[in-house]
Amino acid sequence: MDNVIQATHPPTHAIDHAEEHEHVFLPQHLHHFATEEQQREAGTFGMWLFLLTEIMFFGGMFFSYLVYRNWYYDAFAVASNQLSVPLGGTNTAVLITSGFFMALAVWASEMRKKGFLVICLLLTMLFGTVFIGIKGVEYHEKWEKHHIPGAHFDTAEFVNPHAYGINEEPLSPAAATKTQLFFSLYFLMTGIHAIHMMIGLGILVWLVFRAHRGDFTAGYVAPIENFALYWHFVDIVWLFLFPLLYLINRHPGR
Repeated sequence: MDNVIQATHPPTHAIDHAEEHEHVFLPQHLHHFATEEQQREAGTFGMWLFLLTEIMFFGGMFFSYLVYRNWYYDAFAVASNQLSVPLGGTNTAVLITSGFFMALAVWASEMRKKGFLVICLLLTMLFGTVFIGIKGVEYHEKWEKHHIPGAHFDTAEFVNPHAYGINEEPLSPAAATKTQLFFSLYFLMTGIHAIHMMIGLGILVWLVFRAHRGDFTAGYVAPIENFALYWHFVDIVWLFLFPLLYLINRHPGR
C-alpha cells in the first residue's frame, strides 16, 4: 500500500558518532556542569572568592590592632608580656605540622592512596585538636588570672611602663583600660581563629568518612583540594597572629 507508514531510524553513522562522544560521568558530577573539570574549576574559584572575603575580614582586625598598638604602645607592650610565648610557639609548631599532613592528604588523594589519605586526614585532625586544646589552656590561664576584659579585670601582675625593670608599681586606671583593649582584641582575633579551626575539624570528620568510603580515590579530589586551601589559610592567619600578639615589641619605650 502506498500509504503505509514506515518506522524511521537514525542513520547508522549517526549512532556511531553519538557513541564516540558519549562520556561516562563520575557519580559526584553535578548535572549543571558540562564536565568534571568545569565543576572542579568552579569549586576552586568559589573557594578563592570565599578566602578573599576572609582576608578582608581578618585584615580589618589586623589593621585595627596595629592602629591601637601604635596609639597605646606602652600599655599594649605591658599586656603582651602576660601571654605565654612557649604555649604560642608550641601551637605554631603544631599548626604547621597539621598543615604538612594536609598537604600530604592532597597528594594521597591525587595518587589514589586511600589508606594513606585517611591517615593524613586523621593526623591533620589530631594536630588541629591539639592546637585547640593548647589554646584552651591559655584561655583558662587568663580566666584564673582575671585577664578577661570586664568589671573583674585584674592588672596586679602588670608592670607600670614608667617603672619597667626598676620596680613594680600598679598601673594607673587609664593604663589599665588600655590593657583591657589589648586583651579584647586578643580574645576577638584568637577566638575567631579558633572558631575557624573548629569548623575545619568538623569538615575533617566528614572528609575522613568519605575518604574511608573511597569517594576520593576515583579521580574526584576537589573537596580535598578546596579544604586544603581553607586549612592552609587558617594556618597563615595564625602565622600573623603569633608574632603580632606574642613577639613584637614586648617592652615599653621605643
